[in-house]
Amino acid sequence: MKLPEEIFNYLRENNEEAGLEYQTGDIGEPWILVEASSLKPVMKTLRDDPQLLFDVLMCLSGVHYQKEEELGVTYHINSTSLGHKLAIKVRVPIDNPHVPSVESIWKTANWHEREAWDMVGVIFDEHPNHKRILCPEDWEGHPLRKDYVQQEFYQGMPTGE
Repeated sequence: MKLPEEIFNYLRENNEEAGLEYQTGDIGEPWILVEASSLKPVMKTLRDDPQLLFDVLMCLSGVHYQKEEELGVTYHINSTSLGHKLAIKVRVPIDNPHVPSVESIWKTANWHEREAWDMVGVIFDEHPNHKRILCPEDWEGHPLRKDYVQQEFYQGMPTGE
């Protein structure tokens, strides 16, 4: 089992151009910040490299960093055969929230990415079915953004109390 810092060092040695950063917060586990443009090759390495073998995407969450005017995606991945786990994060500007889809790497990302699009507004490039999953297709806005203002009516019906 490798620790997150060991995985980061291994990735950095094998993906020098990927723009990786090792991050620790005040609480929780450390994570690796990846530039959106490098996400797909890094994720393929994490899945396919015999030293890593991250075969399961446990979850993927969209995040709105209101203060920084950024959106983000956090990926929690596990290796069932090697016993390690890792968090990967990507951050993009709110006015250009494009992140490559990892659905072709882990099929479970399909619904998770649709939910992150629907609730937060992250656009997953190359997603095979990039449409809302929880809200109706014609819903206005993304309900989990911190600046979200709920529409007063939907199809002539009040949405509030």
